[in-house]
Amino acid sequence: MGTMDEAELFGADYLYFYADDVDGRAAAETDLIWRLLELGPGRDVLDLACGHGRIANRLAERGCQVVGLHSSPLFLDRARRDAAERGAAVDYRQGDMRDLPWLERFDAIVSWFTAFGYFDDEGNRCVLAQAAAALRPGGRFLLDLNNLAWTLRERSPVVPVAEKGDDLVVDRPVWDPLTGRVQVVRTTVRDGRARHTRFFVRLYTFTELRALLLAAGFRRAEGYGDGGGPLTAASRRMIVVAHR
Repeated sequence: MGTMDEAELFGADYLYFYADDVDGRAAAETDLIWRLLELGPGRDVLDLACGHGRIANRLAERGCQVVGLHSSPLFLDRARRDAAERGAAVDYRQGDMRDLPWLERFDAIVSWFTAFGYFDDEGNRCVLAQAAAALRPGGRFLLDLNNLAWTLRERSPVVPVAEKGDDLVVDRPVWDPLTGRVQVVRTTVRDGRARHTRFFVRLYTFTELRALLLAAGFRRAEGYGDGGGPLTAASRRMIVVAHR
């Protein structure tokens, strides 16, 4: 993805530091996704960049027919193990979100927890176009992203991200207004060893992302803030629901 080393950013360290924390929020987040997408048993859902399956498996438990796509075999292996433990049937596939093999296949697509924005602008536009093509007419595409206004207001030179015992992760973000990207140097200290990873995330205002979604083939887009409430400058998250 872009210039980052994806294997390092979304590898064993990510699961070690973050999996337990985000899993604890998964039930409430699944409730919100269910409501905003108006899901029900039997609906066909694609979890785009599904990570280790925390959302996909819970949607499947509720009766959705779920496909999970991710680029990391490590994450997919964990997702499959979790699905087996839950007795949830999810079709997990390794692939690139810029090249989806489906046409008008899904009732809904989920892109949760800032899983969008890691490519250059052309690649990001391609992701939106692929999502539109994979949805049936009337389908919905939900994106959960960092809210640009909150990020710029709260950003600091050094951001402590995660800590586990003596191990920790620290980010050094730099906002580039010419590209709309937050460039990040991530330092991971684990087992007494320090590793550095560079990556970027393209951040959008709601109006920018809505324009891209309309250009990709969606009819309209709605914006929400934390927990599905109103989107304001104080909202940490920006949730967008686009209608095909």
